[in-house]
Amino acid sequence: MFTEILGINDESVLKAKYLLLSGEIVAMPTETVYGLAAVATDKDAVKKIFEVKGRPIDNPLIAHVHKDFPLETLVYIDNDYVYELKRRFMPGPFTMVFRSKNVVCEEAVCGGDTLAVRIPSHEGCQKLLRAVNVPLVAPSANLSKHTSPVTAQHVYADLNGKIPLILDGGKCGGGIESTVLDVTGSVPRILRAGLITKEMIEDAVGKCEIAQHKDGDKVRSPGVKYRHYRPNCETALVNTAAEAVSLYEKEKAAGRTPYIMCDDEIAQSLTGYNVLNLGKTDKEIAFNLYDRLLEGEKKADIVIAVSFNREDGVYLGIMNRLRKSCG
Repeated sequence: MFTEILGINDESVLKAKYLLLSGEIVAMPTETVYGLAAVATDKDAVKKIFEVKGRPIDNPLIAHVHKDFPLETLVYIDNDYVYELKRRFMPGPFTMVFRSKNVVCEEAVCGGDTLAVRIPSHEGCQKLLRAVNVPLVAPSANLSKHTSPVTAQHVYADLNGKIPLILDGGKCGGGIESTVLDVTGSVPRILRAGLITKEMIEDAVGKCEIAQHKDGDKVRSPGVKYRHYRPNCETALVNTAAEAVSLYEKEKAAGRTPYIMCDDEIAQSLTGYNVLNLGKTDKEIAFNLYDRLLEGEKKADIVIAVSFNREDGVYLGIMNRLRKSCG
């Protein structure tokens, strides 16, 4: 199969719409990472996503809709706080998990009774969602468990020859996947941390919990059960810059090529070392994380990531991704 990369315009969106409504899968940008989209009611197309990615069949997908799509046609809204969350954070890097009305095919929800729904803010993605006017499920557009793609070229590197079209919307602005919030109970629960933080949710609706995932739990969100986001090189996660330098010297003495991935403050102190600089602020670090991991797999035998040793705000999501990618 020939894989085409097209910038987003009326013509390319029309082509993507035709492919999707014909049962094909297409890569599209969102503000977080690139997604691999299929019509959510088309079980054969959804099966293609699992096959192309090599995705475990018990790892559910998120339905993406445009900002004026009536959520009530897909899910039951059991709690009034949902309306305030939608007003505050949608469109945006935010997903809510509801009781499903079973409109989306069983394959998309992996036989579960809930559906995760998100309204992306990326203009090109919204243009496509409006054109098809049906929910699209769209996990990250990469091979399963590999680092998530934040450019069309990252998608192409993993899926060239496997899908017909990649819509190129530029580099994703968020850098890590959406926050996923279970809104089926009286108190919302974070299933996967992201750019919309616990503190932001509490400011909007009061109490918010963080789910503690255990073996045997019913999976309601992607990104919680398996190891994810891993680059195609060896990795290590250490607590301090001193530990990173010690491991770096050991690897270099063994004839290997190590890189240290860290924030800007540590990077500035590592003159003469191979460094993957993540930036200064939490948003910069989230924005750069996957890009630096994918850069590292091309250059390094081992990427040594320095932990941020904090779990507040966006760092909760950053540390979740670091543990899964480098831990």
